[in-house]
Amino acid sequence: MDYAIIALKVIVGLSILNVWLVQYNKATRWRGGDAATIFEEFEVYGMPVWSVYVVGTLKVILSVLLIISIWYAALQLPAAVGLAILLAGSIAAHFKIGDPLIKSFPASLFLVMSVLIAYSANGL
Repeated sequence: MDYAIIALKVIVGLSILNVWLVQYNKATRWRGGDAATIFEEFEVYGMPVWSVYVVGTLKVILSVLLIISIWYAALQLPAAVGLAILLAGSIAAHFKIGDPLIKSFPASLFLVMSVLIAYSANGL
């Protein structure tokens, strides 16, 4: 397996796990609006509280699967595509509330990385 793709998997997987498991209750410059926590961020986006748990669970599971795909290649495509879809939703949420473009930078970067990972799953 290409070492660059392995590196991308580790970067994307660990970064998303960090956001959802470590930084979820901390203010960062990337949060939507003036939100200080992930729950406040979803509120700013106009999303219900239950959606935080659904999106968070999906992102954590898909991130773990992406890392596991280093050893089990069959998981690579579904994990990368699933994350790409969720990350596209993150970017759309930032645009919906009129955030400055810089706030969607991490989601955009991880979206591009996820697309590259998905693309490489087809051996292209």
